[in-house]
Amino acid sequence: MATYSLKDPIEITSGTGGVFGKQEAFLDPGCVQSGNAKEDCLFNPIAYNYGQAFSKAPLLRYLFNGVVVTLSIFFIQVLVALPCAYALSKLRFWGRELVFTMVLLGLLIPVHAIALPLYIMLSKVGLTNTYAALVIPWTISVFGIFLMRQFFMTVPDDLIDAARMDGMSEFAIVWKVMLPTAIPALLAFGIFSIVAHWNDYFWPRVVITGTRELFTPPLGIREFASGIDGSDYGPMMATACVIVVPLIVAFLLAQRRFIQGITLTGMK
Repeated sequence: MATYSLKDPIEITSGTGGVFGKQEAFLDPGCVQSGNAKEDCLFNPIAYNYGQAFSKAPLLRYLFNGVVVTLSIFFIQVLVALPCAYALSKLRFWGRELVFTMVLLGLLIPVHAIALPLYIMLSKVGLTNTYAALVIPWTISVFGIFLMRQFFMTVPDDLIDAARMDGMSEFAIVWKVMLPTAIPALLAFGIFSIVAHWNDYFWPRVVITGTRELFTPPLGIREFASGIDGSDYGPMMATACVIVVPLIVAFLLAQRRFIQGITLTGMK
């Protein structure tokens, strides 16, 4: 992917140029066909590929949409997952294990199995082609509930009992006691959630059909695919590189906490 973003079209199709390409100026046929002089249509491969990535499609808009959607989903998932995980790990009530079993069974249901009823529901209430259609179906994360429950099981009951003796309500315990202790696990869950929804192509492709303004980053790659004159692989791979960079940076910044969170939740 990164290698193709550094090469000209001839090097990409012929498989030549090594890793970084020869970096020689090449003639863009599309530019010539538009009536421009040949000397104005000579481009450096890197400048051309990354320039096209931002000029041929509103890539910054797609990146903005991706940030809005993924962060909205994550924050709402946290609001739902923390109280649920606390109840399943620290509260004693009849049927708790049955409820947790149902949560685990929810992990077995693939998104494609519920895509059609979800789409019909959103269509009937007029939410297709909106941010809500991208966010609402994923606000409850079964995996998030499971992950946070596993972490809360490691929190000593004495800490919770002390909070109750101080007069704190159960909801106050969740947000003022459990939340600060769960930061490593939340960062681990955040990596899973953000990567999954940032890279999601299937669901945005289903519910966003009327406007490019709501395209997410994976949908933006479609701008460089063509069944007539072939896909523009150089700019396509440059777009893919730009899309991946935020995920790499986020993981590197949270790497230590991510590993710590996975370790504390007991996942292998």
